[in-house]
Amino acid sequence: MSRAGPRFTRRRMLELTGATAAGALAWRLTPALAQGTQAGVDGTAAGATADPRTTHALTVFGEPRHGPDFTHFSYVNPDAPKGGELRLVPSSFGGNQNPTTFNTFNMFILRGDSPPLMQLCHASLMVRGLDEPDAVYGQIAEAVEIDGPRYAFTLRPGATFSDGTAITAADVIFTLETLRENGHPIYAGPLSDIDSLEVADEATAVITFREGASNRMPPLVATYPVLSKAYYEANDFTAARLDKPVVSGAYTVGDFAAGRYVTLVKRPDFWGDDVPSGRGHNNFGSVRVDFYRERTLAFEAFKTGKENFREEFTSKVWATEYTFPAIQRGDVVRREFPDDRPAGAQGWFINTRRPKFADPRTREALAWAFDFEWTNQNLFYGAYKRTQSFFMNSDMMAEGEPSAAELALLEPFRDQVDPAVFGPAWTAPVADGSGRDRTNMRRAIELLSEAGWTRRDGQLVDAAGEPLVVEYLYPSEPTSERIFLPFANTLRAIGIDARLTPVDATQYQLRSVNFDFDILTQRFAFAPTPYDTIRQYFSSEAAATEGSYNLAGIADPVVDAMLAAMLAASTRDEMLAAARAMDRVTRVGHYWIPQWYKGSHTVAYWEADFGIPETKPRYELPVAETWWSASA
Repeated sequence: MSRAGPRFTRRRMLELTGATAAGALAWRLTPALAQGTQAGVDGTAAGATADPRTTHALTVFGEPRHGPDFTHFSYVNPDAPKGGELRLVPSSFGGNQNPTTFNTFNMFILRGDSPPLMQLCHASLMVRGLDEPDAVYGQIAEAVEIDGPRYAFTLRPGATFSDGTAITAADVIFTLETLRENGHPIYAGPLSDIDSLEVADEATAVITFREGASNRMPPLVATYPVLSKAYYEANDFTAARLDKPVVSGAYTVGDFAAGRYVTLVKRPDFWGDDVPSGRGHNNFGSVRVDFYRERTLAFEAFKTGKENFREEFTSKVWATEYTFPAIQRGDVVRREFPDDRPAGAQGWFINTRRPKFADPRTREALAWAFDFEWTNQNLFYGAYKRTQSFFMNSDMMAEGEPSAAELALLEPFRDQVDPAVFGPAWTAPVADGSGRDRTNMRRAIELLSEAGWTRRDGQLVDAAGEPLVVEYLYPSEPTSERIFLPFANTLRAIGIDARLTPVDATQYQLRSVNFDFDILTQRFAFAPTPYDTIRQYFSSEAAATEGSYNLAGIADPVVDAMLAAMLAASTRDEMLAAARAMDRVTRVGHYWIPQWYKGSHTVAYWEADFGIPETKPRYELPVAETWWSASA
């Protein structure tokens, strides 16, 4: 399972996805944003008075790839036909979305479970260009006037909600106020950096960011959904309910059966189809999302054509089970698309809020007990590489010795971090592939002994005689048990009471939100240029916030300082140095047991059902957004 924020995928958390610090680490708006469309980093001080500029796009670093007269993104077919149906089991979800059930259509609140792909029902002021690290282009907004920290968004004439009413500046401001007060933490958190919100007139929404706000904030907030003020003034925003909402996006909720399926139906009057950033998008007449409690049942449904697209996440199935008749006839195609996004962090996250995991040596010992090499060969058919970093497969990942720029950031904290931070970046131990590497097991036992655990009657206990119990919480499905059980057996061999606790999807969601677990599996991935919401994963504040994505409970002032430096960076090189420095600190902290990744999307689809753009955008595989029905 993966959690994410505005692109949702198993590999990516909402790209609504980064602490305050004094002096040189204070956040600020960079000139790249303050100077408009063609601006670069020219040395203008944050907040300086300058002539207001109007632009069609925002970037964090550098210039947007597509100019003000662009007609469509380069990775779409602008003439794609409209119609037909995409049918799939969800492989994309984040926030409160649940891939196995749902009880609300509000994806923006903490409580309740909403269906994946509900983001198709929501439009925003601006949208990501998926072939660029951080550029956003107008959708509901046709332009934005920038005057220091003040951003005045001019709304596009003709943009409407699904009930036919116009989208106005009052809706934009209402949305941000509502999400800041009552939204899921992934949405609410970053909005604290807004100083004021103003309805200048019906078509102009003004957002002024606080002094020192990160340069990530304007493009991030511009990608927030726009909700109907009239609808939510008449309906409780915080309630988990299955009323079909009034929405701003290309699709509305159609037929559904709670916990079984939901059909999203294309609006015939959708205003965004002819907007440059929307042309060639949202081509399917309907998108049906089906829900299954077991992956086996979902795979059987795909074999029969009930589902016509599937992204495969189980290497054993990919290697051995795509031999059914439709494959042999050529009706179903298997294909791998390159995945150039940061692969992110997948692993068993260790809940350091629990006293038994307070010592990093205890946590490191768990990593020494895991034999990735045996797991990859015997369970995954050699399909994966070992994850080492929270920023795997990206230029934000620390490697080798720290650079001069990294050392400059870390040196003021030398007495607050493990000395290993100043050496080669920590990497996961390599096992001999036997499944019982005695050398690694001995090292795990040594670390546990150093952390104060002693062996009594074959069981590791603390000074009070309490045994070391490690409970693995997972949503009930055979795949999770198959992967964790060999690891659990190794833990038991070194004296740890390893327990497997399967729970239903709702219970898993609840316990995750409440941090009621010892360890669980999760995957987090970030945008090529992380946004302020990365704080939801690493900051001390997030560690104490129910529902945040700081599952491990990382509460380290040095990590907070590196986050602040990363978000204050005025150049990409500065950002990379800070990200790598933070990566070094978190890896030495042993907050997780890193697992595995692969740099590709493995998908299968019924070939006759689809048209596919010639060019895949570098940073996503947007099937629901840019593919089309071949029969339309």
